[in-house]
Amino acid sequence: MKNTVLLVLATMVLFACTQKQTKLEYPVTKKGAVSDSYFGVEVADPYRWLEDDHSEETAEWVKAQNKVTFGYLSQVPYREELKERLSALWNYEKIGAPFKEGDWTYFYKNNGLQNQYVVYRFKTGEDPTSAEVFLDPNTFAEDGTTSLSTLSFSDNGKIAAYAISEGGSDWRKVIVMDTDSKTQMGDTLVDVKFSGISWKGNDGFFYSSYDKPEGSELSAKTDQHKLYYHQLGTSQKDDQLIFGGTPAEKHRYVMGYVTDDNRYLVITASVSTSGNKLFIKDLEQPNSKLFTILADGSSDTQVIDNVGTKLYLLTNLNAPNQKIVTTDVNQPTPENWVDFIPETENVLSPSTGCGYFFAEYMIDAVSKVFQYDYDGNLIREVELPGVGTVSGFGAKKKDTEIYYTFTNYTTPGSIYQYNFETGESELYRKPDIDFNPADFESKQVFYTSKDGTKVPMIITYKKGMELNGQNPTILYGYGGFNISLTPTFAVTNAVWLEQGGVYAVANLRGGGEYGKKWHIAGTKLQKQNVFDDFIAAAEFLIAENYTSSDYLAIRGGSNGGLLVGAVMTQRPELMKVALPAVGVLDMLRYHTFTAGAGWAYDYGTAEDNREMFDYLKGYSPVHNVKPGVAYPATMVTTGDHDDRVVPAHSFKFAAELQDKQAGNNPVLIRIETDAGHGAGTPVSKTIEQYADLFGFTLWNMGIQSLNEN
Repeated sequence: MKNTVLLVLATMVLFACTQKQTKLEYPVTKKGAVSDSYFGVEVADPYRWLEDDHSEETAEWVKAQNKVTFGYLSQVPYREELKERLSALWNYEKIGAPFKEGDWTYFYKNNGLQNQYVVYRFKTGEDPTSAEVFLDPNTFAEDGTTSLSTLSFSDNGKIAAYAISEGGSDWRKVIVMDTDSKTQMGDTLVDVKFSGISWKGNDGFFYSSYDKPEGSELSAKTDQHKLYYHQLGTSQKDDQLIFGGTPAEKHRYVMGYVTDDNRYLVITASVSTSGNKLFIKDLEQPNSKLFTILADGSSDTQVIDNVGTKLYLLTNLNAPNQKIVTTDVNQPTPENWVDFIPETENVLSPSTGCGYFFAEYMIDAVSKVFQYDYDGNLIREVELPGVGTVSGFGAKKKDTEIYYTFTNYTTPGSIYQYNFETGESELYRKPDIDFNPADFESKQVFYTSKDGTKVPMIITYKKGMELNGQNPTILYGYGGFNISLTPTFAVTNAVWLEQGGVYAVANLRGGGEYGKKWHIAGTKLQKQNVFDDFIAAAEFLIAENYTSSDYLAIRGGSNGGLLVGAVMTQRPELMKVALPAVGVLDMLRYHTFTAGAGWAYDYGTAEDNREMFDYLKGYSPVHNVKPGVAYPATMVTTGDHDDRVVPAHSFKFAAELQDKQAGNNPVLIRIETDAGHGAGTPVSKTIEQYADLFGFTLWNMGIQSLNEN
């Protein structure tokens, strides 16, 4: 199916035939009499029983829904063809940038279709072709559903600690191993969640977790994060509590990390996903107290490096686009801060390595990088290979080699070695993939949202495409949590483009593309701005004849799943297909599950006040499905082990849509078993999922077949 394209100009007869399909028979979803009272307003929650992930009744509902879904998908004639093309394009060698630990140089590698990346190593200075397997996560579970999430080495590189995720869960186990013999040391640490692994020299490491919740491990609330220190050779039950655990002062997210010189422990503590308190402890003084750098969580601030007692901090305190400041550890509070790399009109995301700072700026969602020395002198602007996204430029201070990766929507990620003395970049590794970027183009446009705000969007498509309003288009968005969508290559998107599809990504408010102000403009009582931005993006694509409502699909995951759910219920006629993935869809109860309460900075909660309750209820997808409305063809996707955005959100939304849908557009829910929020999903499952998503989308746009070009 190489170089296939869509038979886009399907005849109106064929298109009409697909529209006359018989309405599906869905599993019966019982309704309960549960309701909640918010400020005197009773709100029914008939599908509350689907929140019980331990229930056999819920399990049977999942099986019944999947039976309908996969039965429907089996009629798509090119579903297997899409799967074959996804597999073929995915099947190329992927190798990460090398990094040094102790006497060894390590790198990640996937031969092509391996479910998980394998960690290889070779003796530093020797031939890389002599590399041996160090850690192979594909051996952790037969079906590939256990993944490697974190790998961290002791200071001398002789011991490694790595975390694994089972079935996509956010809960982790941590295993310690001797790197010479590759054998396990001591017991496995359990019940670790939302954690890094940061070594204190060669003696032990810091990690974070919650107390094991009562009830369901996958859905019960977790809101008291704690930082522990694990001393090698001791039992986990004896691990020292370093920070957290005070009932009067709950922190939902606590992280600890040791500076590169092993001198200081830095602790961040947050009650939500934005803003943190900041503390520091001198590890050279055994009984030193914890010094406070920031006592409130009104900014996002972290220590990114130090030289002796001089600290370098990245902060957005009074600097929405972020800046780097310096201070002394003995006088660390904000009144003593001195600008090092001042704030600019563009968002700063710095890294350090080889004795330099690399200041990456995001300019209209694409990267520019500048190199600075530790005195704050600008060395040069780094000349990048093109317009797109760079990542990397991170290494130890003592390292002599540094690498970065460049990518965009049509360019597979290539690794470059950067000469920090001359400023020259040398191609280190380019993937050998059966995809020709020269056949495609990306165009950035700026469209106007409902309130007059200019919003950027990058539209990618095959060169020579006719703007006839009949191009199958996926519009993707996120719009939250200060997260930026920058141009990145994905095999899945490449296959969509090969089929003649358009892929458009809108940089909505709520994200971080233009700093903290852009983020705030899409939060709480301004959340509707995000939906309006997305609606305006769809209207732009239609007005400019890239597509039409009959050929438009909207897609997003997690907070982006909320985006899709809100927009499809507000403007159901605007798109033909809706694809909400692992979405936050019940806005009245999201904060009662797992770590959901930490999202209140972006959303607010229904318990805050009457105004916030009314606002949330006004757009909550679960509460805004109305009877007698023809909603677009919808395929909700989730994982049964998603313990970040629990699957009950998706279950309840699908049940509401199936109950109230007018017309014959299908409403399906595809529930992946032994899968979570997305991280660590095996390649095999990802390929199957996207074959189904694309097949469902094209079939409901009236596309009868894929045509050889």
